[in-house]
Amino acid sequence: MGKRGVITDYAGEELYPGDLVCYAARQGNRVRMSDAVVVKVTTRLEGGRLRPMLKVQPTGTESGFTKRRSMRQEWISAEHVRLVTADVTNDDE
Repeated sequence: MGKRGVITDYAGEELYPGDLVCYAARQGNRVRMSDAVVVKVTTRLEGGRLRPMLKVQPTGTESGFTKRRSMRQEWISAEHVRLVTADVTNDDE
């Protein structure tokens, strides 16, 4: 049985606030790869199952030729997220 209380990316790497991740973001009818810093890690109960969720702050580094309109924080599912670099903010909490 796996550890309880740890959210991981699709490769099994643990995700914590301050980590740099890459995720798929939709823009209109297209999908782009976007980098973001994890702000909060939590789970939500949806349809009787716990779903891992991340609150992320986009960095502005992303694929595609159309510029992102807003740099606001977003809630995303951790289902299609990949860890790029751990602890890029160097917060000692």
